[in-house]
Amino acid sequence: MRARTEEHREVWNWENESMLLTFLVLAVVFVAMAKEWLSAELSALAGMAVLLLTGILNEDDLKQVFSNTAPLTIGAMFILGEALVRTGAVDWVAHRFGKWSGNSYLRALTVMAIVVMPLSAFLNNTPVVVVFLPVLVAYCRETGRKPGKFLLPLSFLSILGGTITLIGTSTTLLVAGVAADHGQPAFGIFEISKLGVIYAVVGYLYFLFVGRHLLPDREAPTSLRAQEDNRMFFSAVEIREGFESTGKRVVEVPQFLHGKSSLVYEVLRFGRAITDVPLDAITIHTGDVIWLRATSKQLAEIRATKGLKMHHETVARPVDDETDQPREIHTVEAIIGRHSRLVGRTVRESNIRRRYGVVVAAIHRRGAEMTTGYQDIQLAFGDTLLLEGPAHSLAQLQREEDFLSLSEHGVSIPRKSRVLVASGILLAVVFSAAFNLLPIASAALIGAVAVILTRCLDARDAYKAVEWNILFLIYGMLGIGLAMEKSGGAELLAGWVVDAMRQYGPVPILAATYLLASLLTEMVTNNAVAILLTPVVISIAASLEVDPRPFIVAVMFGASASFITPIGYQTNTYVYGAGGYRFMDFTRVGAPLNLILWVIATLLIPVFWPL
Repeated sequence: MRARTEEHREVWNWENESMLLTFLVLAVVFVAMAKEWLSAELSALAGMAVLLLTGILNEDDLKQVFSNTAPLTIGAMFILGEALVRTGAVDWVAHRFGKWSGNSYLRALTVMAIVVMPLSAFLNNTPVVVVFLPVLVAYCRETGRKPGKFLLPLSFLSILGGTITLIGTSTTLLVAGVAADHGQPAFGIFEISKLGVIYAVVGYLYFLFVGRHLLPDREAPTSLRAQEDNRMFFSAVEIREGFESTGKRVVEVPQFLHGKSSLVYEVLRFGRAITDVPLDAITIHTGDVIWLRATSKQLAEIRATKGLKMHHETVARPVDDETDQPREIHTVEAIIGRHSRLVGRTVRESNIRRRYGVVVAAIHRRGAEMTTGYQDIQLAFGDTLLLEGPAHSLAQLQREEDFLSLSEHGVSIPRKSRVLVASGILLAVVFSAAFNLLPIASAALIGAVAVILTRCLDARDAYKAVEWNILFLIYGMLGIGLAMEKSGGAELLAGWVVDAMRQYGPVPILAATYLLASLLTEMVTNNAVAILLTPVVISIAASLEVDPRPFIVAVMFGASASFITPIGYQTNTYVYGAGGYRFMDFTRVGAPLNLILWVIATLLIPVFWPL
């Protein structure tokens, strides 16, 4: 008897040690994500690796994690969405935006809601935002409006559109997959539509009557090719033979002047800066390199001047193999993404020319004063680069995750002949899942293979369409979530919540569940929150002896409704830099919307999914 008691005590102690260690790993992972010490996916995978090393997770657990069908479904939906983008289906709608909107802001907001939200219901909303972003910028340029009045609503409406169907966002798919692994009935593709449509309508009405008045009315750095573009790019020009102003002082060269102000901030001769002579007294010589701060329009005029050579153009121009003539060079402006491999590297170190076949003509950084050559400046999230290269290289550039291109999509050649094929395949996937002809995972995978076999996009593009960082994040968090269950941590958290709020009843606990999911999503990625909370709320429902379905839905919508910060959701991050927003702009506009949706969810979830 004594031996059995000691054995029980050893097991009990080990379970508690496992629980404490799992909580510690979870806390470190969350802090690492919030502080951005590592990328979110690497933080999650590192956490799972620690749990494997300590024996809390074993090989069988690893097999269980990777047998989850939710990441497979999400990856397949990425490919299906990319097929519609590549065949021009989304572009066709986007480029009619100006015609449908006219010159009315309210009409433009309405058209954007009518188009973006249904698209986001069936496609991943990130490519929808990426496609519409340059279209809205061009519309603002033509109508004289500020992009900041449109880009934040674009992100928020796309997020709300993603809640209309189960396949609209990776979060809803993931919660449904985790719930199914815990023995819950499968969610139908349109099961959440009744609440999702209400969310979408409320979001539109919010911007129509309230949100638009809270949006900032400042200039954004995305006024591309604008007639009055005041953004200053840092670039360099080399003086060549034949320049008509050779021998004149810097302040006498018309190409280097803007009104009475000089664009020049440094002159290099024989590779060394001239510092012993005042800048306005320096005489221009052939071979000098002039460092400039100028607008993109001024740089274009300088480039067209005989005898002036943009410093990055000293390398040979690419030549067309068929005509043996220099290829036509296009110019685009693109911003550095938050998770770009280029962040922290200089232009010189990044080998942008070798990697992408384009050259960096200039760089612009909002709010930062740069006093050295842009080639040696460390790139940061939100930097705008002026890039030049042949059309095929720029088209390739737009497919890379390192950049968010802000230029019109004219350099990308859509496979328009396949647009009906891609659309038909997506409809077939939705039809099969809606009428239970196939499970969602099977239908999505078959659809992904079909768009490749029918040449809607090639295999290489399909591989690039998958946001692998999201899938690796999901797998890492699935591992941590499983450890929470094995160690008893999920059950312990559920018990704490129930004990603290049992006296208030299940509806307040439901409201607290939604609020917790929403707030955590603002600090760390929504998929991580969804994975961790889903098993916990199922345990809470079991303790309360009520149906877990309403609590699962609360996690779905709470983790998807991310509006208070620019870091909680990827589309918010994209428009953050492109729209010239400040951090508090999201809080000012998003916090009231979050509160409104929280109240709606608390009232309607128990109605649609009775407790």
